[in-house]
Amino acid sequence: MAADTTKTSDISGDDEEKTLPPSPPTMPPANPAADVPNGGVQAWLHVLGAFMLYFNTWGILNTFGAFQTFYSSGTLFSQTSSNISWIGSIQAFLVLFTGFLSGPIYDRGYLRALLLVGSFLIVFGNMMLSLATDYWQVVLAQGVCVGLGSGLIYVPAVAILPTYFNTRLGLAIGLAASGSSIGGIIYPVVFYKLINDIGFGWSVRVLGFIALATLSIPNLVMKMRVKPSKARALLDTSAFTDWPFLVFTLATLIGFMGLYTMFFYLSYYTKARHITSTALSFYIVPILNAASIFGRTIPNAISDKTGAFNLIGPGAVIVSVIIFGMLGAKSVASVVILAILFGFFSGIFIALPPVCIVRLTQDRAKIGTRMGMAFGIIGLGVFVGGPGGGGILASGGGDNFNGLWIFGGVASLVSSALFILVRAWKAGFKMVKV
Repeated sequence: MAADTTKTSDISGDDEEKTLPPSPPTMPPANPAADVPNGGVQAWLHVLGAFMLYFNTWGILNTFGAFQTFYSSGTLFSQTSSNISWIGSIQAFLVLFTGFLSGPIYDRGYLRALLLVGSFLIVFGNMMLSLATDYWQVVLAQGVCVGLGSGLIYVPAVAILPTYFNTRLGLAIGLAASGSSIGGIIYPVVFYKLINDIGFGWSVRVLGFIALATLSIPNLVMKMRVKPSKARALLDTSAFTDWPFLVFTLATLIGFMGLYTMFFYLSYYTKARHITSTALSFYIVPILNAASIFGRTIPNAISDKTGAFNLIGPGAVIVSVIIFGMLGAKSVASVVILAILFGFFSGIFIALPPVCIVRLTQDRAKIGTRMGMAFGIIGLGVFVGGPGGGGILASGGGDNFNGLWIFGGVASLVSSALFILVRAWKAGFKMVKV
Protein backbone atom coordinates (compact mmCIF):
# COMPACT_ATOMS: atom_id res chain seq x y z
CA MET A 1 0.00 0.00 0.00
CA ALA A 2 0.98 3.53 -0.38
CA ALA A 3 2.92 5.02 2.43
CA ASP A 4 2.57 8.67 1.44
CA THR A 5 0.42 11.75 1.91
CA THR A 6 -1.52 12.86 4.92
CA LYS A 7 -4.78 12.35 3.12
CA THR A 8 -4.29 8.63 3.47
CA SER A 9 -4.83 8.93 7.17
CA ASP A 10 -8.18 10.61 6.65
CA ILE A 11 -9.66 7.54 5.07
CA SER A 12 -7.66 4.79 6.75
CA GLY A 13 -7.64 5.68 10.41
CA ASP A 14 -9.58 4.03 13.18
CA ASP A 15 -12.39 2.69 11.03
CA GLU A 16 -10.12 0.82 8.65
CA GLU A 17 -8.49 -1.10 11.46
CA LYS A 18 -11.65 -2.06 13.26
CA THR A 19 -12.32 -5.67 12.34
CA LEU A 20 -9.25 -6.98 10.59
CA PRO A 21 -7.88 -10.43 11.36
CA PRO A 22 -4.23 -10.56 12.12
CA SER A 23 -2.66 -9.88 8.70
CA PRO A 24 -0.28 -7.45 7.11
CA PRO A 25 -2.57 -4.94 5.43
CA THR A 26 -1.15 -2.16 3.33
CA MET A 27 -2.19 1.45 3.52
CA PRO A 28 -5.02 2.45 1.19
CA PRO A 29 -4.25 4.77 -1.67
CA ALA A 30 -4.61 8.43 -1.09
CA ASN A 31 -8.04 9.60 -2.17
CA PRO A 32 -9.89 12.81 -1.65
CA ALA A 33 -12.79 11.92 0.61
CA ALA A 34 -15.22 13.53 -1.76
CA ASP A 35 -14.22 11.12 -4.54
CA VAL A 36 -14.97 7.97 -2.52
CA PRO A 37 -18.34 6.47 -3.56
CA ASN A 38 -19.43 5.36 -0.05
CA GLY A 39 -22.03 3.10 -1.59
CA GLY A 40 -23.55 2.15 -4.89
CA VAL A 41 -23.53 -1.15 -6.76
CA GLN A 42 -19.79 -1.20 -7.50
CA ALA A 43 -18.80 -0.38 -3.93
CA TRP A 44 -21.02 -3.06 -2.39
CA LEU A 45 -19.89 -5.61 -4.97
CA HIS A 46 -16.39 -5.04 -3.64
CA VAL A 47 -17.64 -5.75 -0.12
CA LEU A 48 -19.05 -9.03 -1.45
CA GLY A 49 -15.75 -9.76 -3.18
CA ALA A 50 -13.77 -9.02 -0.02
CA PHE A 51 -16.17 -11.22 1.99
CA MET A 52 -15.32 -14.12 -0.33
CA LEU A 53 -11.60 -13.46 0.05
CA TYR A 54 -11.89 -13.58 3.84
CA PHE A 55 -14.09 -16.69 3.45
CA ASN A 56 -11.29 -18.46 1.57
CA THR A 57 -8.28 -17.28 3.60
CA TRP A 58 -8.90 -17.25 7.34
CA GLY A 59 -12.15 -19.15 6.81
CA ILE A 60 -10.18 -22.10 5.41
CA LEU A 61 -7.47 -21.72 8.03
CA ASN A 62 -10.04 -21.68 10.83
CA THR A 63 -11.14 -25.11 9.59
CA PHE A 64 -7.82 -26.78 10.37
CA GLY A 65 -8.96 -28.00 13.78
CA ALA A 66 -11.32 -30.39 11.97
CA PHE A 67 -8.48 -31.60 9.75
CA GLN A 68 -6.24 -32.03 12.82
CA THR A 69 -8.86 -34.33 14.33
CA PHE A 70 -9.22 -36.35 11.11
CA TYR A 71 -5.48 -36.69 10.50
CA SER A 72 -4.91 -37.75 14.12
CA SER A 73 -7.20 -40.74 13.55
CA GLY A 74 -4.51 -42.29 11.33
CA THR A 75 -6.93 -42.93 8.48
CA LEU A 76 -4.83 -41.13 5.87
CA PHE A 77 -1.33 -41.34 7.40
CA SER A 78 0.28 -41.92 10.76
CA GLN A 79 2.01 -38.96 12.41
CA THR A 80 2.24 -37.36 15.84
CA SER A 81 -0.06 -34.46 16.73
CA SER A 82 2.93 -32.14 16.71
CA ASN A 83 3.89 -33.11 13.16
CA ILE A 84 0.29 -32.80 12.01
CA SER A 85 0.00 -29.30 13.46
CA TRP A 86 2.92 -28.17 11.28
CA ILE A 87 0.51 -28.32 8.32
CA GLY A 88 -1.81 -25.68 9.76
CA SER A 89 1.06 -23.67 11.22
CA ILE A 90 2.83 -23.42 7.85
CA GLN A 91 -0.45 -22.42 6.23
CA ALA A 92 -1.14 -19.67 8.80
CA PHE A 93 2.44 -18.40 8.72
CA LEU A 94 2.39 -18.11 4.93
CA VAL A 95 -0.89 -16.15 5.03
CA LEU A 96 0.84 -13.51 7.16
CA PHE A 97 4.32 -13.60 5.67
CA THR A 98 3.24 -13.78 2.01
CA GLY A 99 0.78 -10.96 2.68
CA PHE A 100 3.67 -8.89 4.04
CA LEU A 101 5.64 -9.44 0.83
CA SER A 102 2.70 -9.06 -1.56
CA GLY A 103 1.69 -5.63 -0.23
CA PRO A 104 4.10 -3.73 -2.50
CA ILE A 105 2.91 -5.86 -5.44
CA TYR A 106 -0.63 -4.68 -4.78
CA ASP A 107 0.62 -1.10 -4.45
CA ARG A 108 2.06 -1.31 -7.96
CA GLY A 109 -1.40 -2.07 -9.35
CA TYR A 110 -1.21 -5.85 -9.79
CA LEU A 111 -4.56 -6.61 -8.14
CA ARG A 112 -5.71 -8.87 -10.97
CA ALA A 113 -2.52 -10.93 -10.90
CA LEU A 114 -2.72 -11.40 -7.12
CA LEU A 115 -6.34 -12.54 -7.31
CA LEU A 116 -5.81 -14.93 -10.21
CA VAL A 117 -2.61 -16.54 -8.94
CA GLY A 118 -3.82 -16.71 -5.34
CA SER A 119 -7.18 -18.22 -6.32
CA PHE A 120 -5.48 -20.78 -8.55
CA LEU A 121 -3.11 -21.86 -5.77
CA ILE A 122 -5.96 -22.31 -3.27
CA VAL A 123 -8.06 -24.42 -5.64
CA PHE A 124 -5.04 -26.33 -6.98
CA GLY A 125 -3.82 -26.98 -3.43
CA ASN A 126 -7.18 -28.47 -2.46
CA MET A 127 -7.25 -30.67 -5.55
CA MET A 128 -3.73 -31.92 -4.85
CA LEU A 129 -4.70 -32.49 -1.21
CA SER A 130 -7.54 -34.73 -2.40
CA LEU A 131 -4.93 -36.99 -4.05
CA ALA A 132 -2.53 -37.02 -1.09
CA THR A 133 -1.79 -40.22 0.78
CA ASP A 134 1.44 -39.30 2.61
CA TYR A 135 2.21 -36.67 5.22
CA TRP A 136 4.71 -34.76 3.07
CA GLN A 137 2.16 -34.50 0.26
CA VAL A 138 -0.37 -32.95 2.65
CA VAL A 139 2.25 -30.47 3.92
CA LEU A 140 2.98 -29.32 0.36
CA ALA A 141 -0.64 -29.18 -0.79
CA GLN A 142 -2.49 -27.84 2.26
CA GLY A 143 0.31 -26.11 4.12
CA VAL A 144 2.43 -24.56 1.38
CA CYS A 145 0.22 -24.28 -1.71
CA VAL A 146 -3.00 -23.16 0.00
CA GLY A 147 -1.01 -20.98 2.41
CA LEU A 148 0.79 -19.14 -0.39
CA GLY A 149 -2.45 -18.63 -2.30
CA SER A 150 -4.19 -17.28 0.79
CA GLY A 151 -1.37 -14.83 1.45
CA LEU A 152 -1.63 -13.46 -2.09
CA ILE A 153 -5.38 -12.80 -2.01
CA TYR A 154 -5.59 -11.54 1.57
CA VAL A 155 -3.95 -8.16 0.89
CA PRO A 156 -6.63 -7.13 -1.66
CA ALA A 157 -9.34 -8.00 0.86
CA VAL A 158 -7.81 -5.58 3.36
CA ALA A 159 -6.59 -2.86 1.04
CA ILE A 160 -9.31 -2.23 -1.51
CA LEU A 161 -12.34 -1.29 0.60
CA PRO A 162 -10.95 2.07 1.85
CA THR A 163 -10.86 3.20 -1.78
CA TYR A 164 -14.63 2.67 -2.05
CA PHE A 165 -15.73 3.75 1.45
CA ASN A 166 -14.73 6.31 4.07
CA THR A 167 -17.70 7.32 6.25
CA ARG A 168 -19.15 3.78 5.96
CA LEU A 169 -15.81 2.02 6.05
CA GLY A 170 -16.39 0.37 9.44
CA LEU A 171 -19.61 -1.24 8.22
CA ALA A 172 -18.00 -2.34 4.96
CA ILE A 173 -14.98 -3.93 6.63
CA GLY A 174 -17.14 -5.53 9.31
CA LEU A 175 -19.33 -7.22 6.72
CA ALA A 176 -16.31 -8.37 4.71
CA ALA A 177 -14.38 -9.65 7.73
CA SER A 178 -17.33 -11.78 8.83
CA GLY A 179 -16.51 -13.98 5.85
CA SER A 180 -13.65 -15.54 7.83
CA SER A 181 -16.06 -16.73 10.52
CA ILE A 182 -18.68 -17.90 8.02
CA GLY A 183 -16.02 -19.85 6.14
CA GLY A 184 -14.90 -21.35 9.44
CA ILE A 185 -18.45 -22.60 9.94
CA ILE A 186 -19.26 -23.88 6.44
CA TYR A 187 -16.00 -25.62 5.49
CA PRO A 188 -15.71 -27.95 8.53
CA VAL A 189 -19.42 -28.82 8.45
CA VAL A 190 -19.25 -29.75 4.75
CA PHE A 191 -16.03 -31.72 5.33
CA TYR A 192 -17.52 -33.75 8.18
CA LYS A 193 -20.86 -34.32 6.46
CA LEU A 194 -19.17 -35.78 3.38
CA ILE A 195 -16.14 -37.61 4.77
CA ASN A 196 -18.00 -40.79 5.74
CA ASP A 197 -20.16 -40.88 2.61
CA ILE A 198 -17.73 -40.14 -0.22
CA GLY A 199 -14.32 -40.41 1.44
CA PHE A 200 -11.49 -37.96 2.06
CA GLY A 201 -10.55 -37.38 -1.58
CA TRP A 202 -13.94 -36.32 -2.86
CA SER A 203 -14.76 -34.41 0.33
CA VAL A 204 -11.69 -32.22 -0.20
CA ARG A 205 -12.51 -31.86 -3.91
CA VAL A 206 -15.93 -30.51 -2.93
CA LEU A 207 -14.18 -27.96 -0.70
CA GLY A 208 -12.02 -27.06 -3.70
CA PHE A 209 -15.09 -26.57 -5.88
CA ILE A 210 -16.64 -24.34 -3.19
CA ALA A 211 -13.44 -22.28 -3.20
CA LEU A 212 -13.49 -22.11 -7.00
CA ALA A 213 -17.10 -20.89 -7.08
CA THR A 214 -16.73 -18.32 -4.31
CA LEU A 215 -13.36 -17.01 -5.52
CA SER A 216 -14.78 -16.41 -8.98
CA ILE A 217 -16.79 -13.52 -7.51
CA PRO A 218 -13.85 -11.28 -6.47
CA ASN A 219 -12.02 -12.18 -9.68
CA LEU A 220 -15.00 -10.95 -11.69
CA VAL A 221 -16.03 -7.83 -9.76
CA MET A 222 -12.97 -6.36 -8.04
CA LYS A 223 -10.82 -3.67 -9.64
CA MET A 224 -8.55 -0.91 -8.33
CA ARG A 225 -10.08 2.57 -8.34
CA VAL A 226 -6.81 4.38 -7.69
CA LYS A 227 -3.26 3.16 -8.07
CA PRO A 228 -1.03 4.46 -5.26
CA SER A 229 1.57 7.00 -6.29
CA LYS A 230 4.31 4.75 -4.91
CA ALA A 231 4.62 1.40 -3.19
CA ARG A 232 5.20 1.33 0.54
CA ALA A 233 8.57 0.35 1.93
CA LEU A 234 9.03 -3.14 3.33
CA LEU A 235 10.93 -1.95 6.40
CA ASP A 236 10.89 1.06 8.71
CA THR A 237 14.26 1.00 10.46
CA SER A 238 13.05 3.40 13.17
CA ALA A 239 10.75 0.62 14.42
CA PHE A 240 13.75 -1.31 15.72
CA THR A 241 14.35 1.37 18.36
CA ASP A 242 10.67 1.95 19.16
CA TRP A 243 10.35 -0.10 22.35
CA PRO A 244 6.56 0.15 22.83
CA PHE A 245 6.08 -1.09 19.25
CA LEU A 246 8.59 -3.92 19.70
CA VAL A 247 7.12 -5.05 23.02
CA PHE A 248 3.58 -4.93 21.62
CA THR A 249 4.66 -7.05 18.64
CA LEU A 250 6.31 -9.56 20.99
CA ALA A 251 3.17 -9.65 23.15
CA THR A 252 0.98 -10.44 20.16
CA LEU A 253 3.41 -13.11 18.94
CA ILE A 254 3.31 -14.85 22.33
CA GLY A 255 -0.46 -14.45 22.48
CA PHE A 256 -0.86 -16.22 19.16
CA MET A 257 1.21 -19.13 20.45
CA GLY A 258 -1.42 -19.57 23.14
CA LEU A 259 -4.38 -19.07 20.84
CA TYR A 260 -3.39 -21.83 18.47
CA THR A 261 -3.35 -24.48 21.18
CA MET A 262 -7.13 -24.05 21.24
CA PHE A 263 -7.67 -23.54 17.52
CA PHE A 264 -5.74 -26.70 16.62
CA TYR A 265 -6.41 -29.06 19.51
CA LEU A 266 -9.83 -28.33 21.04
CA SER A 267 -11.70 -30.56 18.60
CA TYR A 268 -9.11 -33.34 18.92
CA TYR A 269 -9.25 -33.12 22.73
CA THR A 270 -12.99 -33.76 22.86
CA LYS A 271 -12.60 -36.85 20.67
CA ALA A 272 -9.42 -38.24 22.26
CA ARG A 273 -10.85 -37.94 25.78
CA HIS A 274 -14.25 -39.34 24.65
CA ILE A 275 -16.01 -36.26 25.98
CA THR A 276 -18.16 -35.90 22.87
CA SER A 277 -19.20 -38.08 19.98
CA THR A 278 -17.10 -38.01 16.83
CA ALA A 279 -19.80 -35.89 15.20
CA LEU A 280 -19.82 -33.24 17.92
CA SER A 281 -16.02 -33.13 18.05
CA PHE A 282 -16.06 -31.89 14.45
CA TYR A 283 -18.84 -29.39 15.21
CA ILE A 284 -16.80 -27.79 18.01
CA VAL A 285 -14.85 -25.92 15.31
CA PRO A 286 -17.89 -24.25 13.69
CA ILE A 287 -19.35 -23.50 17.14
CA LEU A 288 -16.15 -21.66 18.06
CA ASN A 289 -16.13 -19.79 14.74
CA ALA A 290 -19.79 -18.79 15.10
CA ALA A 291 -18.97 -17.09 18.40
CA SER A 292 -16.00 -15.36 16.80
CA ILE A 293 -18.33 -13.45 14.46
CA PHE A 294 -19.29 -11.28 17.43
CA GLY A 295 -15.81 -11.34 18.96
CA ARG A 296 -14.32 -9.75 15.87
CA THR A 297 -16.68 -6.79 15.86
CA ILE A 298 -17.98 -5.96 19.36
CA PRO A 299 -14.56 -5.34 21.01
CA ASN A 300 -13.72 -2.81 18.31
CA ALA A 301 -16.99 -0.97 18.81
CA ILE A 302 -16.31 -0.78 22.55
CA SER A 303 -12.71 0.32 21.96
CA ASP A 304 -14.00 3.45 20.21
CA LYS A 305 -15.22 4.54 23.65
CA THR A 306 -12.59 3.07 25.95
CA GLY A 307 -9.42 2.89 23.83
CA ALA A 308 -7.91 -0.28 22.38
CA PHE A 309 -5.11 -0.59 24.95
CA ASN A 310 -7.62 -0.55 27.79
CA LEU A 311 -9.25 -3.68 26.31
CA ILE A 312 -6.50 -5.83 24.86
CA GLY A 313 -4.65 -6.45 28.15
CA PRO A 314 -7.71 -7.48 30.18
CA GLY A 315 -9.01 -9.39 27.15
CA ALA A 316 -5.81 -11.44 27.05
CA VAL A 317 -6.24 -12.22 30.75
CA ILE A 318 -9.75 -13.55 30.04
CA VAL A 319 -8.44 -15.71 27.18
CA SER A 320 -5.82 -17.09 29.56
CA VAL A 321 -8.49 -17.95 32.15
CA ILE A 322 -10.57 -19.70 29.47
CA ILE A 323 -7.62 -21.83 28.33
CA PHE A 324 -6.77 -22.72 31.94
CA GLY A 325 -10.44 -23.62 32.30
CA MET A 326 -9.85 -26.48 29.87
CA LEU A 327 -8.02 -28.26 32.71
CA GLY A 328 -11.42 -28.92 34.27
CA ALA A 329 -13.45 -29.37 31.09
CA LYS A 330 -14.68 -32.95 31.39
CA SER A 331 -18.24 -32.68 30.08
CA VAL A 332 -19.93 -31.73 26.82
CA ALA A 333 -21.51 -28.66 28.40
CA SER A 334 -18.24 -27.32 29.81
CA VAL A 335 -16.38 -27.81 26.52
CA VAL A 336 -19.10 -26.12 24.46
CA ILE A 337 -19.32 -23.17 26.86
CA LEU A 338 -15.55 -22.69 26.84
CA ALA A 339 -15.49 -22.98 23.03
CA ILE A 340 -18.10 -20.22 22.74
CA LEU A 341 -16.29 -17.98 25.24
CA PHE A 342 -12.95 -18.59 23.56
CA GLY A 343 -14.42 -17.90 20.12
CA PHE A 344 -15.68 -14.54 21.35
CA PHE A 345 -12.71 -13.32 23.39
CA SER A 346 -10.06 -14.61 20.98
CA GLY A 347 -11.47 -12.00 18.62
CA ILE A 348 -9.63 -9.41 20.72
CA PHE A 349 -6.33 -10.80 19.45
CA ILE A 350 -7.70 -10.74 15.93
CA ALA A 351 -9.47 -7.39 15.86
CA LEU A 352 -7.53 -5.01 18.12
CA PRO A 353 -3.82 -5.36 17.20
CA PRO A 354 -4.17 -3.31 13.98
CA VAL A 355 -5.84 -0.52 15.96
CA CYS A 356 -3.07 -0.61 18.57
CA ILE A 357 -0.34 -0.53 15.92
CA VAL A 358 -1.92 2.63 14.49
CA ARG A 359 -1.83 4.20 17.98
CA LEU A 360 1.86 3.26 18.30
CA THR A 361 2.83 4.79 14.96
CA GLN A 362 3.31 8.57 15.11
CA ASP A 363 4.03 8.94 11.39
CA ARG A 364 0.83 7.80 9.69
CA ALA A 365 2.67 7.44 6.39
CA LYS A 366 4.48 4.49 7.99
CA ILE A 367 1.40 2.63 9.23
CA GLY A 368 1.34 0.22 6.29
CA THR A 369 5.02 -0.59 6.68
CA ARG A 370 4.75 -1.00 10.46
CA MET A 371 1.68 -3.23 10.04
CA GLY A 372 3.50 -5.45 7.58
CA MET A 373 6.58 -5.70 9.80
CA ALA A 374 4.53 -6.49 12.90
CA PHE A 375 2.44 -9.23 11.35
CA GLY A 376 5.40 -10.71 9.52
CA ILE A 377 6.99 -11.20 12.96
CA ILE A 378 3.72 -12.24 14.62
CA GLY A 379 3.46 -15.00 12.03
CA LEU A 380 6.33 -16.74 13.83
CA GLY A 381 4.03 -17.19 16.82
CA VAL A 382 1.52 -18.98 14.61
CA PHE A 383 4.36 -20.99 13.07
CA VAL A 384 5.65 -22.42 16.35
CA GLY A 385 2.52 -22.34 18.53
CA GLY A 386 0.75 -25.35 17.05
CA PRO A 387 3.78 -27.66 16.78
CA GLY A 388 5.04 -26.50 20.18
CA GLY A 389 1.74 -27.47 21.72
CA GLY A 390 1.86 -30.77 19.85
CA GLY A 391 5.31 -31.48 21.26
CA ILE A 392 3.97 -30.92 24.78
CA LEU A 393 1.01 -33.17 24.03
CA ALA A 394 3.33 -35.93 22.80
CA SER A 395 5.48 -35.68 25.94
CA GLY A 396 2.77 -37.53 27.86
CA GLY A 397 2.46 -40.38 25.40
CA GLY A 398 0.24 -38.30 23.14
CA ASP A 399 -2.19 -37.48 25.93
CA ASN A 400 -0.60 -34.63 27.91
CA PHE A 401 -3.52 -32.27 27.43
CA ASN A 402 -3.00 -30.68 30.84
CA GLY A 403 0.48 -29.60 29.78
CA LEU A 404 -0.97 -28.29 26.51
CA TRP A 405 -3.58 -26.12 28.24
CA ILE A 406 -1.03 -24.84 30.77
CA PHE A 407 1.26 -23.86 27.89
CA GLY A 408 -1.58 -22.00 26.14
CA GLY A 409 -2.78 -20.33 29.32
CA VAL A 410 0.69 -19.18 30.38
CA ALA A 411 1.44 -17.82 26.90
CA SER A 412 -1.77 -15.78 26.95
CA LEU A 413 -1.04 -14.56 30.48
CA VAL A 414 2.49 -13.44 29.55
CA SER A 415 1.11 -11.60 26.52
CA SER A 416 -1.44 -9.82 28.75
CA ALA A 417 1.34 -8.63 31.07
CA LEU A 418 3.26 -7.23 28.10
CA PHE A 419 0.12 -5.54 26.73
CA ILE A 420 -0.43 -3.87 30.11
CA LEU A 421 3.24 -2.78 30.13
CA VAL A 422 2.80 -1.08 26.76
CA ARG A 423 -0.39 0.57 28.03
CA ALA A 424 1.55 1.92 31.03
CA TRP A 425 4.25 3.12 28.63
CA LYS A 426 1.61 5.11 26.77
CA ALA A 427 -0.35 6.65 29.65
CA GLY A 428 0.88 5.34 32.97
CA PHE A 429 -1.85 3.88 35.16
CA LYS A 430 -4.26 6.79 34.82
CA MET A 431 -7.85 5.86 33.92
CA VAL A 432 -7.90 7.50 30.50
CA LYS A 433 -8.73 6.42 26.98
CA VAL A 434 -5.63 4.89 25.39
